[in-house]
Amino acid sequence: MNVLYSDEYNIDLGLLNYLHPFDGVKFKKIHRALEGNEKLDFLSPGAPVDMEIVDDFLSSMMRRKVRDSVFVFRALEVPKIPFVSFKFLDKKILTPMRWGVAGTMLGAERALKCGDIYWNLSGGYHHAMPQNMEGFCIYNDIGICRQQLVKSGLLSPEDKILVIDTDAHHGNGNAYTFMDNDRVTLLDVYNAGIYPTSGYTRDRVDIPVPLPPGTEGVAYLQQYGEALEKLAGDYRLAFVVAGTDVLTSDKLGGLCLTTEDVVQREKLTVQALNKRSIPSVILGGGGYSQDSANSVIAAISACAELLPSPPSAREALSH
Repeated sequence: MNVLYSDEYNIDLGLLNYLHPFDGVKFKKIHRALEGNEKLDFLSPGAPVDMEIVDDFLSSMMRRKVRDSVFVFRALEVPKIPFVSFKFLDKKILTPMRWGVAGTMLGAERALKCGDIYWNLSGGYHHAMPQNMEGFCIYNDIGICRQQLVKSGLLSPEDKILVIDTDAHHGNGNAYTFMDNDRVTLLDVYNAGIYPTSGYTRDRVDIPVPLPPGTEGVAYLQQYGEALEKLAGDYRLAFVVAGTDVLTSDKLGGLCLTTEDVVQREKLTVQALNKRSIPSVILGGGGYSQDSANSVIAAISACAELLPSPPSAREALSH
């Protein structure tokens, strides 16, 4: 399996880390635990996504807001701190997120060219959209990525795209981004009792799996498996928002899955994609507990056993 990681993904704010439950340095913990796995091939984006590419996706108003600390603080869901400048936010939080977007883009390009499954440890910013940023999501990496793939000719505007969202929170940003695009199929499994509750974005989901708060692994996996069986069509590319905020220990997700449940979920996903031969990029998504990193480590290790060892991604990049 191909895994995308960069040291630049990590968000380390020092003492300010305590302002938000997100473990911003979990990416290096995951990489450190997996780098010796011979079934994995790691590659990294060469640079963060350029702001010109981001601006091409954003509305004119959002181009201004995304450079304004007041609106960025609001989207990050932390109180505005007077002595923290936009320059600091950009360096410590926004730039790592742009590296995450670059990882999604690189994974998608490689997946389309090689027909493989790539796992980006970062990305999955499914609450962001062209007109807004919220829920600790500043840039909608899936929307930006698809737009650039079409512009580059790797995708046609008519190509069917699949977005699977297994994060505990409904992917309102993806739903809004693709509201009028019937070439994008959305499968979303989420806690129906928590943010975001916007009905018009929930209604956009093609294969919705709304779950009651407190849903445990057996019910979650059963309903998710049934949803995967509803997939129909010839998809050119798939994106998967594989959030670990479904864990019982996560204070924000409101679901009750164990690490083993998350492993089984990702195996279901990989098996479904592999069965249908869909080039895919799996994305980090949300995950706000200290168990998040360990569940990703276990899931990637298990999924790597389902797939043949990849030809060197670094070698592929040289051609």
